[in-house]
Amino acid sequence: MRIIDISHPVGAGVGVWPGDERFALEWTLSQDRGDSVNVAAVTLSVHTGTHADGPHHVLRHGARARDLPLQAFIGRALVVDMRGAAVMDERVIEGVAIEPGVRVLFRQRESVDPRDFPTNFLAPTPALARRLVALGVPLVGTDAPSMDPFDSKSLETHRVFAEAGVMTLENLFLVDVSPGEYTLVALPLALVDADSSPVRAVLIDDEAVRQSFSG
Repeated sequence: MRIIDISHPVGAGVGVWPGDERFALEWTLSQDRGDSVNVAAVTLSVHTGTHADGPHHVLRHGARARDLPLQAFIGRALVVDMRGAAVMDERVIEGVAIEPGVRVLFRQRESVDPRDFPTNFLAPTPALARRLVALGVPLVGTDAPSMDPFDSKSLETHRVFAEAGVMTLENLFLVDVSPGEYTLVALPLALVDADSSPVRAVLIDDEAVRQSFSG
């Protein structure tokens, strides 16, 4: 079994959306100071690094992180390589066999520096989002930091997915991942009131595991 970590490391200097809460860590207990244990406390935006966008991010009465359907974040996933595309529209899935129930993860970036926050990236058009909803996809992921363009105010693609109950993952680390089918595990934290949640996302490259999630 091969497990591929597709999560951004989260630490000092990690890039965040401009104006969002930056990551900070402090040691509340430290053996270097004579304490019996080491205990860290962190401050961060729930959109730091690799994360699940919950419906409440864009919908006033949308589900919050604790209530996201966990089954959407575990199961068969298809990595689609769209490097070189000029627009992230329906053409990026032409010729791609997408079965109902299979999660779709889009790779567009050649390299990633977690310290940098890119503002020039492709985002799914609302038409592509509606097509994926119609195909019965339970989750869509991207290695970009958003499902909408950086300067979007309407966040239409976010809303298409949220209103249809399709979960989304953003800021995946797919640089070393080949296109094809895997098993995804990317569970959000049970944050009671938060709109979204960081995740530790992995892909499992094992046929037996994929078969166990064939449903």
